[in-house]
Amino acid sequence: MKTLGEFLIANQQKFQDSTGEFSKVIHALRLAAKVVSHEVNKAGLVDILGEVGTTNIQGESQQKLDVFAHDLFIKALTNRKIVCGIASEEADDFIQVKHSESEKESKYIVLIDPLDGSSNIDVNVSLGTIFSIYKKKSKGSEVVLDDFLQAGTEQVAAGYILYGTSTLFVYTTGQGVNGFTLNPAIGTFYLSHPNITLPREGHIYSINEANYASFPQAVKDFLKKSKAEDLNYTTRYIGSMVSDIHRNMLKGGLFLYPPNAKSPNGKLRLLYECNPIAYIVEQAGGMAVSMDKRIMEIEPTELHQREPFFCGNSEMIDDLQGYLQKTE
Repeated sequence: MKTLGEFLIANQQKFQDSTGEFSKVIHALRLAAKVVSHEVNKAGLVDILGEVGTTNIQGESQQKLDVFAHDLFIKALTNRKIVCGIASEEADDFIQVKHSESEKESKYIVLIDPLDGSSNIDVNVSLGTIFSIYKKKSKGSEVVLDDFLQAGTEQVAAGYILYGTSTLFVYTTGQGVNGFTLNPAIGTFYLSHPNITLPREGHIYSINEANYASFPQAVKDFLKKSKAEDLNYTTRYIGSMVSDIHRNMLKGGLFLYPPNAKSPNGKLRLLYECNPIAYIVEQAGGMAVSMDKRIMEIEPTELHQREPFFCGNSEMIDDLQGYLQKTE
């Protein structure tokens, strides 16, 4: 069975101009993921449960593991000087990675949600990390805000890491989606899910229906139809985005996070969650949209911009869009 390292080398050889720089970024993310996985599996035995007592830029309470994962991924990427900039959902602003005059400037930037679903750590529910990789587009040695405000179509790679019954590293570079499972005994990721594609038909929809009363009417109509007609649909909602997305990737389904009264512009972050997941889902044969457009075509205007988000099987998205377009 091929390891993640072997897979990277094999794919690197397909590109004549490859310098190995991208592989180093993936290796850094892989290393941090192994440490986070180890800490998650010690929850309840060491003091990593509960809140820190601070909030992030979105006003959300930070869990101890949020801060730990953020610091760990930032260190893994900056200590090796393999990226020129990082933006984290847990940080107010982007991070400039300084290089000395003798060091080669990196061309990559990383946007990351270090620990998605961290509020579930206390109850032993699966968590995840989501990342997105772009190339720096500005001139000069320092990164600027516009380097991070790129449309999802400009992504070089995107992935998620699922910390569950096993730790799974899933990513795409635009040539399909592959998943690697960690063997904790030797600390190596092995290719366990080659060429992941969404099943042709989906029968699962994932949504927090507690907010139903304030959903847009189009979404309400879609949900009513889904329940009234004999479509054999079932609801599965974990509340940990990476877990919900991964299940739908393997079993087929639709993930919905529409705007509501508490989050009129949507709750999920375009740069840290929507774009990378959209890239992965599309590469697996699915679709990802906002209320009226393809997610990856949205031009970001803010580092922590939020968007309504719907992704999954193409047929289910087409069906949903039929309702969304009726109310425009």
